Order: sequence, then structure tokens, then C-alpha cells
Amino acid sequence: MVDEKNLKIKKLESARMMKKIMADHFYEMDEASKSDTEKVAWCTSVGPAELLNAMGFHVYYPENHGAMLGATRMASDVIPAANAIGYSPDICSYLTSDVGSYIKGTTPLQRAYKGIDGVPKADILVYNTNQCRDVQDWFQWFADEWDVPCVGIESFVGVGDVTKAHIDSVSMQFKELADEISEATGMKLDMDRLKDVVGKSRKCSDLWKDVLETAANVPSPLTFFDGTIHMGPAVVLRGLDVAVEYYEKLLAELRQWISDGIAAVDDERHRIYWEGMPVWGKLRDQALFFMELKSCVVASTYCNSWVFTAFDPDDVWDSMARAYTELFIVRNDIAKEEYIARMVDRFKIDGILFHDAKTCPSNSNCRYGMPQRISHNLGIPYVVIDGDLNDLRLYSEEQAKTKIEAFVEQLEERK
Repeated sequence: MVDEKNLKIKKLESARMMKKIMADHFYEMDEASKSDTEKVAWCTSVGPAELLNAMGFHVYYPENHGAMLGATRMASDVIPAANAIGYSPDICSYLTSDVGSYIKGTTPLQRAYKGIDGVPKADILVYNTNQCRDVQDWFQWFADEWDVPCVGIESFVGVGDVTKAHIDSVSMQFKELADEISEATGMKLDMDRLKDVVGKSRKCSDLWKDVLETAANVPSPLTFFDGTIHMGPAVVLRGLDVAVEYYEKLLAELRQWISDGIAAVDDERHRIYWEGMPVWGKLRDQALFFMELKSCVVASTYCNSWVFTAFDPDDVWDSMARAYTELFIVRNDIAKEEYIARMVDRFKIDGILFHDAKTCPSNSNCRYGMPQRISHNLGIPYVVIDGDLNDLRLYSEEQAKTKIEAFVEQLEERK
């Protein structure tokens, strides 16, 4: 075990602000769900949040709740409740955690925020399948439970170059979706508000990208594990002023750390790229373990999933369509490998860690030879660890640590 007395994760002062604004978000959702006049929409984490914000909904993101279930290690206790009603243990553990949590009437929100008894009941659930089909099944279960509408966008998968045909199709679906939501709920779209929200989402995205790119500095002031925490506002508050304000503060603090020579990992020797989902219940343990190995996980596919540089307030429909189709998870292996190659160069990566998340095939890119191809083409080592985003029964800490230690030894030999 890591001796935590000798290792300490450095805390950014901005984290206090994030803690408050995230609490405000959950209290707002809880209050809105109990109101007779306000409406709550559930939304997948990568869209279509801007549309729902512009229509006046309070927007809730159940994937964020799924991550909380993983990080608090509640997931493994509640997943069996979802398995018992027919959901396979092999499907998305966000889905099974969230459904199981609801069935058992327990949530980390109860522990973290006094007065909140459960997740906010939705007036409508709106998905985008650009991540996977699981989100549609997940949202439909709650729609049936509450007898409310469930609508969404059917996205493309395995996309190489994003073409006009892709954009036209998704853009048209966005417009039709706005009409469907309005007809189902009575909430009307304000185009001026949509332009404003898209513009703020773009500002949030640009700032979040700048935050992540501070890790290109040697040594890095930020780790992947820090990023998974600080990405919260980019996920649940983009399109709102508070997210822009938060990332302005965080970026300024990180730049000051660089100026002051403060490193996230003291005596940083190795720079690693994390490909795949986090192991939510082991974030702190893994952060300390890599610190012990004087290795900094400086960049990841996952944290960059909320960088949407295509947003354009002067072209809202097509730019939303492009932003949510250019996502890494939507693309084919050629496009993904080209992206990772750019990241390796930008962040001065020494080696890549691939996480094979057993219940998340869409975010596990190590099953069809990608690690071997990238290693051959870029001339850098890789390691694959087995695990899961939420279900810790699928993760062997001893096995993972043994693999990572051997991987870091390999990196050391190349110095």
C-alpha cells in the first residue's frame, strides 16, 4: 500500500468554488423537481444540453450521478438490484448503478447534500446515442417508471471524416427534437437564448481546453485524476455563466502554479496518457500510486470529451450537430489513432495506459489491436489494465498495480 503520510495530493483553491457551485446545481435540481411550475429535463452528458437550457429546463445529468455512485463505491452494492429486474451485469454500469440506486432508494446525494432525498424526477428525458445505445435504454426505463416522454437523437457511429451529410442529418434531428420537446412539455424555444447558451458553451469549452493543456507544461500542474474532478462544471453547467467564471479562476490558478514551479507530481519522471474511462472508486488510490512512481498521467481521452470547439452562436444548429458528431467516441479507429498521436506529441507522452472497462465497450479501445498499432507507429510502450468505471468487482487492484509497476520500469529503462 502507498504510504499516504509521505504523499499528498496538492489541492487547488478553485476546488472550493467548484464544491459550492456543484452543490447549488443539485439543490436547484431538487427544488425544481418539487415545484409545480418549473420543469426538469434529464440529458445525456454530451448533448443536447444547449437546446434544453435554451428552452428553460433545469437540466440534470444522470451520468454525473453514475460517476458519483462509482466514486463513493456505492455502485457495487446497488448494481445487483438492476440485475434482478433483467439488466445484464455486462452492460453499462452507469445504467445498472443508477437504476439500482433508484430501486433501493439510496443515493450519494443524500449523504452529500442535506435535505435531498433522491434524484430529481424528470418531466422529460432527452438522449443522444453518440456515446452508446445504453443511454436510450437507461432513459426509457425512467420514462416508463414516471410515465413521462423520452425523446432523442440517433447519432452516427464509426465516423471517419465528418461530412456535410453527417451534419445535415444531425442538425435536422436537433430541429425536429425541439418541436417534439415543445409539443410534449409546452416549453418553447427562444432562438436568442439558444445563441447565447451556445456561445457560453463555447467559452466554457475553450477555457476547459486551456485548463487541460496546462498539463503540456513540464512538469505538469495537473493530473488526469484532478481533471476527472474539475470537469464537473463542463459536464453539468456548460452554457451557463457560472461555468465560464469557474474555469477562468481555475485556469488562472494553474498558470500561477506553472509560474511558481509547482508540479502536481514532485520529481516528475514519466508522462502518461490515459485512454478510456476512469476507475471511479479508485481515483485517489491510483493518483497516490502514480505519485509514488513519480509518474504523471498528464492527459486523457476522457477529460477531453467535453472540449467542443465547433460550437458557434452564429450557426447554432449545424455547429451543435458538428460538435456532438466530432466526438472521439463517435469516430472510427483511424480517426481515433490520429487523435491519440496528436495528443502524444502535444503532451510529450512517454507511454499510454489503456483501461479495458468491462461494461463499457464504447469507451474501451484496446480490444481490436489499437494499442499494438499505436505502439508500433509512435514507438512508445503501452499497458492495458482490466477494470470498470463503476463495478469494482471487475477490478483487481493487485493485478493493476503489478502491470503499472512493470510498465513504469519499462519507461525508466528508456530514459
